[in-house]
Amino acid sequence: MLATSAIHALENSPMAEHAYVGMWHTADGHIRHELLPNGRYVEARGNRERAYQGRYEIRGDHIDYWDDTGFTADGEFVDDVLYHAGMVLHRQ
Repeated sequence: MLATSAIHALENSPMAEHAYVGMWHTADGHIRHELLPNGRYVEARGNRERAYQGRYEIRGDHIDYWDDTGFTADGEFVDDVLYHAGMVLHRQ
C-alpha cells in the first residue's frame, strides 16, 4: 500500500493527468511500454517484464526517455500511435 505522501506526490506529478499515460504495446505484444503517472516508465520485452526503466517527459506530442542505465531515446505520438526507436506502439 502506498503511503499518503507517495499518493500525494503521484497525484501532483506533471504526468498524473496526461492523456498519454498508460500502457502502449507493439502489435505482437512483444514490446510493452508503461508510462506511469509519476514520470517514470517501464518497458517489457517478451518475458522480461522490466527490461528497461527510467524517466520520461512529454512536450506536446514528443516524448523523451532517460533510461536508468544511461541511454536516451525519444518518440512521437501521432493519431494515438507512439512511434519510438523504429517501433510502432498502440494504446492498450
